[in-house]
Amino acid sequence: MSKREKLIASIKHNPKDVPFEDIDNLLKHFGCKVTQRSRGSSHYKYTHSAVDWVLEIPKEKPIKAIYARRALDMIDEIKEALNGE
Repeated sequence: MSKREKLIASIKHNPKDVPFEDIDNLLKHFGCKVTQRSRGSSHYKYTHSAVDWVLEIPKEKPIKAIYARRALDMIDEIKEALNGE
């Protein structure tokens, strides 16, 4: 099991207290494009060309569990879309 797979399993098991940096790195690893809404904004927007998702996550420490779950759902959909091609 790779380091990223362990991190995903850990987040699935306990989506609370997940550092923003962990979610950010996972989404970037799976090819998500990240943009910041505006200068000084604390929200980051993640998109991927293979799925119809727009995920906005506030940069909080730690992020709320709902954002961690949504990020994992987005990663699962990206994996399915890329493996289905």
